[in-house]
Amino acid sequence: MKFDFEYMLSLFPEIIKFLPIVLYIGTLSFLLAIVIGFFFSIIIKNKVKLLYPILKVIISYSRGVPTLIQIFILYFGAPQIFPSLSSMNAITAVIISLSLRNGAYLSEVFRSAFLAVDKEQYEACLSVNMTKWQALRTVILPQVVRITIPPAGNYYIMIIKDTSLAFTIGVIDMMARAKLEAAVSYKFLEAYLMVGLIYWMISIVLSFLQSELEYTVEKPYRKEELK
Repeated sequence: MKFDFEYMLSLFPEIIKFLPIVLYIGTLSFLLAIVIGFFFSIIIKNKVKLLYPILKVIISYSRGVPTLIQIFILYFGAPQIFPSLSSMNAITAVIISLSLRNGAYLSEVFRSAFLAVDKEQYEACLSVNMTKWQALRTVILPQVVRITIPPAGNYYIMIIKDTSLAFTIGVIDMMARAKLEAAVSYKFLEAYLMVGLIYWMISIVLSFLQSELEYTVEKPYRKEELK
């Protein structure tokens, strides 16, 4: 068995220069997923007529169909029914697919977070003449954010890893570059190992930042408990 360690290291600068496109797709997908998940959770929580059953189907589809198939359906399949979508580029298709899929999962995270906040707190806010929006903004949402940070952070890391599927529809990213290098040199192990290590490093950095954010958000609550 031959393993060319020097060749693997030489691939690092070639692959890492596509990191910005990975972060762009992953971060934008995550932000959109948060917005989608939040509004989905409101509709589910209040069981809004007409929208609720439609949303249940969308969430079931997003959870039940593999991510790669969802990307293919949107990018290659949807233009057959909606010709205007044929102008959609590959990056947009990946962002929409990842946003909808993870928004469906995050809707349950937000719904659980809302349920975890005691109803009596909301009622207490109204009893001291706070408006519904004031109660939501100053009392309920800060607690919801605190509860959702750990699972939402995990979804961000998963989305970043899922961006490696983008090369299947022509996006030139880190995975596409690694595949090209492997095809030229026939050193598949070195190329895929290097791109895997880069994704691993990104996950470690994001996990560290998530821990720091959790610590910062939890700080006021820990002080309160010590009193």
